[in-house]
Amino acid sequence: MEGKWEKLYSKNGLAARRIAAKLLSIEPGSRIPRVSDFVTETSLGRGTIQAALRLLEEIEAIHLEARGHLGTFLIRTNRELLWDIAGLGSVMGAMPLPYSRKYEGLATGLVQVLENMKIPFNLAFMRGSLNRIEALKAGRYDFVIVSKLAAELAVQEDDRIEIVKTFGNNSYVSGHEVFFADSKVQHIQKGMRVGIDYSSADQHLLTEHEVEGIDVELVEVNYMQLMEMLKNNEIDAAIWNKDEMTYSDGLGKGSFRSEKAREISRKVNEASMLLHKDRPELREALITLPVLDVNDLQGQVEESKIYPRY
Repeated sequence: MEGKWEKLYSKNGLAARRIAAKLLSIEPGSRIPRVSDFVTETSLGRGTIQAALRLLEEIEAIHLEARGHLGTFLIRTNRELLWDIAGLGSVMGAMPLPYSRKYEGLATGLVQVLENMKIPFNLAFMRGSLNRIEALKAGRYDFVIVSKLAAELAVQEDDRIEIVKTFGNNSYVSGHEVFFADSKVQHIQKGMRVGIDYSSADQHLLTEHEVEGIDVELVEVNYMQLMEMLKNNEIDAAIWNKDEMTYSDGLGKGSFRSEKAREISRKVNEASMLLHKDRPELREALITLPVLDVNDLQGQVEESKIYPRY
């Protein structure tokens, strides 16, 4: 076996490494790209590509079956071995702090699915979507989870990052409302102190649209302290998500009056996975991540059918 691994450092072996990353995105039983497709994508010769595929079979990372004019099919893969050959290493991801059952469910789904995909990874938790996006740009994380709104804004501002997965409606939060220190109040009024967290693209944009045209004092606070500050009458109003209603006992609440805020809130509800474009080989692997499996596990955690695990 050692002799086989040594071949990975030859010209054919380097080609095998590039092809291994591509094959991670192909499900067993599916047809693989033609040799000419690999030639176009890698700028390597046909002979090199064919030798690389034979090497991957020799190392037992894959098993291929030629089916004449139908093409060549991937029958089996050793994903852990392919991952090592591709040189992808351990993947580091970041998502919001798991303070709600929804986030606990999302974390549980990601952990279980990535383990099933044989992807070595670590999951970290970081407050503030803008903080997570900046960490992704700086290379501290390989992927980050943010709302669809934050993801779209990030892609517009920086073409080096891309959305590789979205997880469907209500996968990030169930919705937002405006909460008030006075239990009898339902709408933001002139002169109020309104909490805003500029590190959260979602919360600060929702807040700015909801208070537009109203003479209020914006008080910069940590998102996690909003409910406590409302209860202590340090602020009069704040926008918060609906998923942890126990924090809102005794507070007033109301729906958005701003059409812009209502429109934005629909995009805030969906979770998205952002990836740096400098990691195309990782994209090939993560593109096959089964979203429905993540959704199912998230739902089971929210319904207390399974315990969170992350």
